[in-house]
Amino acid sequence: MKSNDEVFDIVKKHLTTICGDVDPGKVTREVSMADLGATSLDIVEVVSCSMRELRVRVPRSELSKLKSIGGLVELLRQQAEVAPPAAPPQG
Repeated sequence: MKSNDEVFDIVKKHLTTICGDVDPGKVTREVSMADLGATSLDIVEVVSCSMRELRVRVPRSELSKLKSIGGLVELLRQQAEVAPPAAPPQG
C-alpha cells in the first residue's frame, strides 16, 4: 500500500513531466493542476498516467469532484487500498 507522500510524488512526477513548464517547487497538495497552468488534456493525461502506475481505476464522477492535487492524491490512495493486488508481469 502506498502512503500519501508516495502517491503525491507519483502525481507530481507525471505533472512535471507532462507540463514541462510547471515549477516542481510550486506543486503542493493545496493547489489545483489548473492553477499551475495545466490544460484539461494535461490533467487527463496526468490522472491517467498516475492511475496506470498505481494500477487503480477511479470513476469519472469522483474525479470531477476534485478541487486540488491533495484531493486527487487522497482519492488515488484510497483506491489503491481497495484494489486487488496486481498480477505479476508475464514473460
